[in-house]
Amino acid sequence: MTVTAPTPGVIRPPPDTMRSTSLAAGILYLLTFVSIPTLMIFEPVRENADFVLGAGSDSGVLWGAAAEVVVALAGIGTAVVLYRVAKRQSQTAALGFVAARVLEAALIFVGVVSVLTLLTLRNDVAGTTGADPASLVTTGHTLAATYDWAFLLSQSLMPAFNALCLGYVMYRSGLVPRILPTMGLIGAPLLFASDIAIFFGVYDRSAPAALLAALPIAAWELSLGVYLTVKGFKPAAVAALALTDREPELSPA
Repeated sequence: MTVTAPTPGVIRPPPDTMRSTSLAAGILYLLTFVSIPTLMIFEPVRENADFVLGAGSDSGVLWGAAAEVVVALAGIGTAVVLYRVAKRQSQTAALGFVAARVLEAALIFVGVVSVLTLLTLRNDVAGTTGADPASLVTTGHTLAATYDWAFLLSQSLMPAFNALCLGYVMYRSGLVPRILPTMGLIGAPLLFASDIAIFFGVYDRSAPAALLAALPIAAWELSLGVYLTVKGFKPAAVAALALTDREPELSPA
């Protein structure tokens, strides 16, 4: 008599793998905060019309550009690391999170390129014979404006969509305390409304109203990074996810 062995169910990641995932995601989330000083570092570039003509320091701008590159790559990393976890709750939200992170990173790179191009004009063109100071200042303003718009669409608008996608997944799954994604889900429409106001010129992105609107999202991302780094996913929620999407075993023939 031939005995047919039962077909095994889908093998799920063991708890230690899930801990590695949460730790990697938490560290990457914390890395996205390294660009906070660039708000002050890039202030002379944005506000000083004579920067392209030689006023100010190069090193700060270069460090700021490098920090934003780190932020862009870390942002993509959070989406890649969390995708296999998020898709078990919602494939749509998981794909939305990845797409928003990639778009955010692409726009950050646009801003970095505009700042570095301005730096090149300052170092390689401004001091040459026949350079027109008025044209250089106009070009500098254009590049600074490009950075401002890229910043608005990347590091201000995209986090609202990130919070909606990942916040939904984390709230429904219970992988982290629900107060954390609640901050993101509440903060997303506030930040989106603020970005619309900035887009139409109601106030500047450095206005107090803009800073207040960004606080809930900043608190959500920071608290998520800290929680995932220190504690990881809640074991009960991990077990529930494994039970929910486990494929049934086939009966022996």
